[in-house]
Formats: sequence, C-alpha cells, structure tokens
Amino acid sequence: MARPRILVVGAGFAGSAAVRRLERKLVPGEAEISLVTPFSYQLYLPLLPQVASGVLPPQAIAISLRRSRKHRTRIVPGGAIGVDPKARICVVRKITGEIADLPYDYLVLAPGSVTRTFDIPGLVDHARGMKTLAEAAYIRDHVVAQLDLADASLDEKEREARLRFVVVGGGYAGTETAAALQRVTSGALRRYPRLDPDQIKWHLIDIAPKLMPELGDRLGTTALGILRRRGIEVSLGVSVSAVGPDEVTFTDGRVLPCRTLIWTAGVVASPLVGTFDAEKVHGRLVVSPELRVRTLDGVFALGDAAAVPDLTKGGDAVCPPTAQHAMRQGRTAADNIIATVRRQPLRRYEHKDLGLVVDLGGRDAVSKPMGVELRGMPAQAVARGYHWSAMRTNVAKARVLTNWMLNAVAGDDFVRTGFQAQKRATLHDFEYTDAYLTPEQVREHVRALTARA
Repeated sequence: MARPRILVVGAGFAGSAAVRRLERKLVPGEAEISLVTPFSYQLYLPLLPQVASGVLPPQAIAISLRRSRKHRTRIVPGGAIGVDPKARICVVRKITGEIADLPYDYLVLAPGSVTRTFDIPGLVDHARGMKTLAEAAYIRDHVVAQLDLADASLDEKEREARLRFVVVGGGYAGTETAAALQRVTSGALRRYPRLDPDQIKWHLIDIAPKLMPELGDRLGTTALGILRRRGIEVSLGVSVSAVGPDEVTFTDGRVLPCRTLIWTAGVVASPLVGTFDAEKVHGRLVVSPELRVRTLDGVFALGDAAAVPDLTKGGDAVCPPTAQHAMRQGRTAADNIIATVRRQPLRRYEHKDLGLVVDLGGRDAVSKPMGVELRGMPAQAVARGYHWSAMRTNVAKARVLTNWMLNAVAGDDFVRTGFQAQKRATLHDFEYTDAYLTPEQVREHVRALTARA
C-alpha cells in the first residue's frame, strides 16, 4: 500500500509542534510528511516586541525548521491559497509565484492568524502592524528614524509629529509593544541632546474599559500604573476614527499630530479558513475534541484556525488562541493522525491554562502563573524563564539568553539597518491577505488539473 501523505499547513506554534511529534513518533517510511510555510522558521511571536525594541535581533526568535527537524519532512516554501477537501488537494502559491498542487490523505490546518482591521479611513494606508518578523524589524528602524529626523529638523510641528507614537490595542501585544518601545525612546534622550524629553509622547489606546482584563483587576491595575508612571498616556474606551500620514483622530474627538501608529487591536483566523464550506464560530472552524473537522474527512484544524472545545470549562467554551494551547493542540493532532493511520483510538484535547506572563521591559512585569499573582522582578523572572524554556532549540535559547544579558549590560545602540527603508510597511503589506482563491476557483483549478492528467 502507498504511504499515507500528511500535509501540515503553517509553521507557527501549532504546525511546528505537529511536525515535531509526527517525526518523533512515526516509524521511518510509515508516512510522508510535508510542511507548507513561506519561511523555513518558526516565529516565536511573544517576543516580537523585544525585536521591535532592539533587545533581541530578529534571528534570535526565528527558530530554524531545518535545524530542529530530523530531515524527514519536506518543506514547501509558499502559502496555501485554497483546498479542495473532496479531491484532497491543497493549492499552494510558492514564494516564486508558481502554483503547486499537493495531494494529501491527512491535512493539518494551522495557518495561524492575520491582523484584524476595521473600516477606518486611512488605517490600512498609514498604520503599521506587529504580526510578522519583518514588521517588527521595520518598526524598529522606523522609530529610530523618527528620532533621527526630529533631531535634525528645525520645524517644531514636524518634530512634534515625529515624536508622538500611538499604539492601538490594550492586549498583551499592544501593551508590551508600547512598554518596550517607550523604553527605547526614553533611553535615547542622552544620545540625542537636541530632543526635548517633554516632546516624546506615547499613547496606548483601547476600546475596552480595562487593560488586559485576562490578568484580573489587580494585575491589570498594576500594569496600568507602571505604564502611566513611565509617562505613557493610556486611554481606555477610546479607539481611532481616522488615520492620516501625519495625524490621527481618536473617537473622543482628539486630533493629534503623529507619524507613527502601531495597530495591535487583535487578530482573526487566516483567510484560508474562510474558503472552507464548514461550520465556523467567530471565523474559526468548529472541530471535535479530537481536533477533527467533522464535515471534512481527513482534515484536522488547530491553533488560531479552530474553535477547539475547552473541556476544562465545559459548555460552549472554546480554547483561547494562545501559544500554550497551540503547541499542545499540535501534539494532539499529530497523535490522532498517527492513531488513525494505525487504526487506534483517538484522544481528546484537554489542557488547563497555565497562566499569563507580561514583560514590560527592564524590571517591570506582571505574571499570573497557575493563578498566582506576581509583580516586579519575580514576575519578570517567570516571564523570561517561561519564554526561554519554550524556545525549541539550544541554539535559540543561547541566542536569546546572550542578547538579554548583553542588552542589560550595554543598553541600546539606536542603529537603523535601512534594509526596508524603500519598502511600504503599512498594514497587510507583509500578510498577503488578498492571495486566496474562492472555493469555486479551487474546484475549477482542480477540474482543469484532472483534465490535463
């Protein structure tokens, strides 16, 4: 009999964990494993703010798939743009632009998420995202460039606009991004003697009434106090109504000069999920506790792409799209595919949340491991210890630890690479959200493929 073909779409926490488990537990030759991903690395997403702030270089959180694999997985450099579940064919656009058709017997859907946006005038044209490694590197260059340009400018209005930074989104990504980058600009003052400290202004805004409500009232209030003591103006119950090239308008009527708006107001499942004719909840595929899409034979969905029942809470609760769930779902999906191949019973996914960590830079942090509330250095030790232990290779761990120590001792050099100075880097420029085929286009493509064969 032909070996079963297992195709994994996405190399985030869920997809990478699934591939690792498959390679570890499948007997050599028992199945063919393929992984579709634009880049041959797993991005450690929680540390993106530290790349944007220069604490870590990009390579430190880009964990090589080829280094960590046993070379039994075929890596296809591209993105899945459509799937025909009946024909069991995944249509892939390679990074060269070529179209490839990958047949499969079992499909692991872990394409991750994209930045959530709204119909706000000027948002996609002028805001920056913080979802990809390239965006974090660009924001680092952009913020340092604003300091350089403001230092060189003789126009007070230009200086005011360049030295005002707005971050939209009071979740973990937005809070950590604002905290990390504010430390960069604050530390820059002694390097830029012509800059007026009072002109450097950071704003963190969110439409929600509380900052990071998942942390609870006390830790959320602690984090809010830390940010405000640093001089970050936090506005809750407020969002953006319009964005221009040199100003931003808030929903409370304020119009502020601003050349930097960083948008971190949540994520939605990859547009690939929307191409499936299957039940969804808030844009995520409904799956069984075994992570199977019931109406699509041979398809498993996990991570940001799936509404996975949270068996620890019962009822209609679904697991939050966090890294700790995604990694464990990846392992469960791999185990269930192997069990299916070997005609063994499947197991249900069940995991009790281990807690949350928020690194605010320096000695500031708030953490809630196993329900225990921590602040300051103990919380920072837990946050960084958790992130360090979650890195999947010893090389990645060494890079991260070395750069943490170096930054703590030497500080920031305020260097711009200039690699992306001539490239637009507004929302969606790095996420390619318009690249997907409709189900009808996929079926037509497969019919044409069959006819040619």
